[in-house]
Amino acid sequence: MSNKQKLELTWIGKYERPRLEPRILIEDPDKSYHAAQRVTDNDIFDNRLIFGDNLLALKALEAEFAGKVKCVFIDPPYNTGSAFVHYDDGLEHSIWLSLMRDRLEIIRRLLAEDGSLWITIDDNEAHYLKVLCDEVFGRPSFVATFAWEKDKGRRNDTDISSAHDHVLLFVKNRELWRKIRNPLPRTDAQKARYRNPDNDPRGPWLQGDNGTAKSGGESLLYPITLPSGRVVTPPKGNYWRFSKENFENARKEGRVYFGANGDGMPLIKRYLSEVQDGVVSRTWWPAEEAGSNQSAKRDHLRRLLPEIEPFATPKPEELVKLALHISTNPGDLVLDSFAGSGTTGAVAHKMGRRWIMVELGEHCHTHIIPRLKKVIDGEDSGGITQAVDWKGGGGFRYYRLAPSLLEKDRWGNWVIAQSYNAAMLAEAVCKLMGFTYAPSERHYWLHGRSSERDFIYVTTQSLTHDQLRAISEEVGEDRSLLACCKAFNANPDAFANLTVRKIPHAVLRRCEWGKDDYSLNVANLPMAAAVETGNQTATPPLPQADLFAEGE
Repeated sequence: MSNKQKLELTWIGKYERPRLEPRILIEDPDKSYHAAQRVTDNDIFDNRLIFGDNLLALKALEAEFAGKVKCVFIDPPYNTGSAFVHYDDGLEHSIWLSLMRDRLEIIRRLLAEDGSLWITIDDNEAHYLKVLCDEVFGRPSFVATFAWEKDKGRRNDTDISSAHDHVLLFVKNRELWRKIRNPLPRTDAQKARYRNPDNDPRGPWLQGDNGTAKSGGESLLYPITLPSGRVVTPPKGNYWRFSKENFENARKEGRVYFGANGDGMPLIKRYLSEVQDGVVSRTWWPAEEAGSNQSAKRDHLRRLLPEIEPFATPKPEELVKLALHISTNPGDLVLDSFAGSGTTGAVAHKMGRRWIMVELGEHCHTHIIPRLKKVIDGEDSGGITQAVDWKGGGGFRYYRLAPSLLEKDRWGNWVIAQSYNAAMLAEAVCKLMGFTYAPSERHYWLHGRSSERDFIYVTTQSLTHDQLRAISEEVGEDRSLLACCKAFNANPDAFANLTVRKIPHAVLRRCEWGKDDYSLNVANLPMAAAVETGNQTATPPLPQADLFAEGE
């Protein structure tokens, strides 16, 4: 046994991994929507709303979007326990952690190298989730935990009134992200701190490297002669904050202020025109800046869609805007795989970002689509609309996940699903085999490519020796072709530039088939066993998710 150990979060079923089928996406034009005309030259129409299980949807997106998503903002299930009254708490936590781990791993692969992940979460799972993200992304990828004031009220019917949720921020590469992240705009109050009491022609300024500090060296104890003639040194036990060279340079440039009478302690000016255009975000996001659940529900969604009952705790658009402003620029791609009521997509749309949202619940149709139509038609005056001067425009395409490629016939054998036509089959096999689906109008045998010289052909026909020879001659010696067919009557090694495989046999063991739901379904959880304890019946707890040093 190895003596190597590592610190990790472990839970029941941690090492059980789903073998996901990379499904294709099918557009439904009747549910897709776009503005009647362009509002600006930068309108974006190729956004995606995907209806289906979000783990399968993430897998479906991976081949096309790996390394391309600039920002992921998700609001996953908080796991409050209200749905698990009759189920063991240890099992609940374990299933939730597996649910999140499987999704986080694909999200990491989807992120660009300078991309970021923002997760809203409450106290029930925040600290487990932070350690889980450390494991998936690596601890150096953790940036901060923001405290968002979700509720400005106070509840007196509980032991402690919860006022905030957490927003975890992880990045793919901390050094790269630091270079592209945007500062927040200065508020009027922050700008007011810059003044110009001496009418400096360079404009308002703020005292910068000035005054004294309690630490320093002998070189920071030099005397300074004020314009009044008085000579000053730092008080005993203190040092100047600036070197003598920096002070003299600032004095020559007229950047030192000695008070109205020229007899005050020196201040080195920092001009508003010279500082970075904005301020770094703090980790405290009050409701006045980020909105609250109540403001999102009462002041926005009820007015936007009065006939639709909003979620109990919808995320305000101001909260998502903060994350997207910091981490993205116009045209960047934003993903939300727990779309809920569609806030992330609505905010990304108004801010000129491209977006992808995934939602399995029926509220995809009852909440998200009606909301997005209002945004696109310029009929949403709430949220961040005024702050970003949104006028409407753009659109989105609605997709659903295709059914599983394989289904069992009446004898229990896996066969190609009857719902698949030739084009769907070709696209699905391309994705399974690692090829990009790009059917050629010129060559019937070219359905996709993995490089400039490697191609794939998918057919339900049985290929003969003569057919394979003809295809081989068209492909040519300097190219290769993977031919996936129902059957073949030829020696597959007879043609050096062809590889022939039978379907579905060629893909049968690549993943698990026929599974459409990887969500957390409490109805399928095993009941906790009850034991007799005197006159009472108790439910024995299973092991909780725990941190410990495990031998490898």
